[in-house]
Amino acid sequence: MNYVLIKDVLDLVQEFEIETNNNNHFETSIEGFKNWISINNNTVVNEPDWEGKENGRSAESVINTLIVHMNRYAKSYSKSAIVGSDFSTQEDFIYLINLKAFGEMSKMDLIKKNVHEKPVGMQIINRLINQGWVEQRNSKTDKRRKVISISETGLQALENLMDKIRQATSIVTGNLLHNEKMELIRLLNKLNDFHQQIYDKNIDTENLLEEALTFKKE
Repeated sequence: MNYVLIKDVLDLVQEFEIETNNNNHFETSIEGFKNWISINNNTVVNEPDWEGKENGRSAESVINTLIVHMNRYAKSYSKSAIVGSDFSTQEDFIYLINLKAFGEMSKMDLIKKNVHEKPVGMQIINRLINQGWVEQRNSKTDKRRKVISISETGLQALENLMDKIRQATSIVTGNLLHNEKMELIRLLNKLNDFHQQIYDKNIDTENLLEEALTFKKE
């Protein structure tokens, strides 16, 4: 029996458990262990196939396409969830959910939290105010600044729709297993953290691509 190999494997498992306990990026399971090894060695376990791969289509192209498709699928389920309600778009209830979860904030803070451009975000907020679902008032700390919060009417409107919203949210993850959902969350968080730093710079559209590419090389 190769005891040296067994010791090396046990040492590797111990290292995996220490890292998992520290950051919870990986599920403590065989699949989580395999993913951890794959990422730490910059290799891929069971590299998938994709349409056009044999003709040189890049992984980046596939990821971009799939993210766009997932966004469209999610919007279609959300659209179905709000049929017959007073909600106009999925952004309406997403803004309300954010206000309910994080409390009062400025209009721009809410817009940035949803990664919208100011004109689009203001249109959504004004629609919510007109519905009576959002209230605005002067900030307690700065009278020159206004903050908004979800109203009791808004809470009730959200509650009336929550069952369907949860159904729409649930169906988006499809047939993913629990460990697959955890890995997807880890990867999407990593991507989001990268892009959030660029978004927070408020780079104008003309220079955005060039600046983002420079940021990626750093």
